[in-house]
Amino acid sequence: MSEAIDKRLLELGVELPNPAAPAANYVPFIQTGNLLFISGQLPIKDGKLMAMGLLGRELGTEAGKLAAKWCAVNVLAQAQAALGDLERVQRIVKLTVFVASTPDFVEQHVVANGASDFLAAALGERGIHARAAVGLACLPLNAPVEIEAIIEAAR
Repeated sequence: MSEAIDKRLLELGVELPNPAAPAANYVPFIQTGNLLFISGQLPIKDGKLMAMGLLGRELGTEAGKLAAKWCAVNVLAQAQAALGDLERVQRIVKLTVFVASTPDFVEQHVVANGASDFLAAALGERGIHARAAVGLACLPLNAPVEIEAIIEAAR
């Protein structure tokens, strides 16, 4: 890992975990050309979901932002596994942030900021991206947030 990114992660209090293995018939990432597609990552910390439930019922916006941050940590763990070195990340192109929420919860975009802010802090300009934040009735394993990513990578 590059010293700059490693130093930023250390300053942020984040150590990349071992990337999660897929739970079904898919791969955690796939690269085609310069684009790396990261499958949906859940807010797993220390080997388990760090939060469960719906935003607007069991969880508030701040808990959702923290869950989104840990989804982004897991996106970087998958990128590290795929590329061998996060220095190869040219840019986080796009995040899609799925937020399990009640029908009246309207702060999906604020929850998504937990991931966006973390990636900008960890990667600098390379971490600034396009994004969609989508509200859903539920996510796998009762996770509150799931994030998929498209990353441009140097060959």
